[in-house]
Amino acid sequence: MASDPITASQLIPRRLPAGRLGVAVVAELVELIVTGQLKEGDLLPPEGPLSEHFGVSRTVLRESVKRLEEKGLVIVSQGRGTQVQASGYWNMLDPVVLSALIDNDESLGVLDELTIVRASLESAMASAVAASHTSEELRRLENALTAMRESESETDSFRQADVVFHYALMEISGNGLAENIAKHLYKRAVESSRYQGINPPDAVSLTLDEHAAIVDAIARGDVPGAAKAMHDHIHISWERRRLPDHAPRVRGAGASVPTPVSSSDE
Repeated sequence: MASDPITASQLIPRRLPAGRLGVAVVAELVELIVTGQLKEGDLLPPEGPLSEHFGVSRTVLRESVKRLEEKGLVIVSQGRGTQVQASGYWNMLDPVVLSALIDNDESLGVLDELTIVRASLESAMASAVAASHTSEELRRLENALTAMRESESETDSFRQADVVFHYALMEISGNGLAENIAKHLYKRAVESSRYQGINPPDAVSLTLDEHAAIVDAIARGDVPGAAKAMHDHIHISWERRRLPDHAPRVRGAGASVPTPVSSSDE
């Protein structure tokens, strides 16, 4: 028996909803900007050619550019066009921007900077917990450390227990702003294979010792000691994992970049 003929409608790929098209356009433009393919001062091509390049309507493109402006990546000026902003204006805590920065961090410089910021924030929170905490809060940290010890033979479980420990300390600190920023940085970092790096054979035991030192300092009420223990742990553990000869990521073949308009050509 012959099979049913395939209709033309079955062969034509379904078009993504406008909202998802916009997300894809934003993600591609964000990557082009953070990787420097569209540089500070460059003007994005006019609306018509750019919408044609991405295969989206002008409405979708306008909404996408609006999202870029909200993220601080571009500035839209009447009569001038859409210009790429300096990195100092970017909202680097924005999930899309932060993901693009980390994913394209060929030299690991972004992760180095993230480590510095994270260490500063978490050491301040550790000192706050050492200065003031309840017996229940201390028990919560001790339990988190115990969970790490109990999962040391399972890599994924150990990493998750490590995250739970840090989150618990952040929450106990009572510094909501530092907690929010540190969680954004930490959450995105631990999703990166580059941040995970390659651990030496004694990494787990060293990590446990470093966490134990943090808990011990907090239990003694040693404010500077807790800050130092946390600061040292974050920096030292990153240096253990860091890939010194990390090879650049191979970009997809055939990727094209919208030709920017030089601001000097006006």
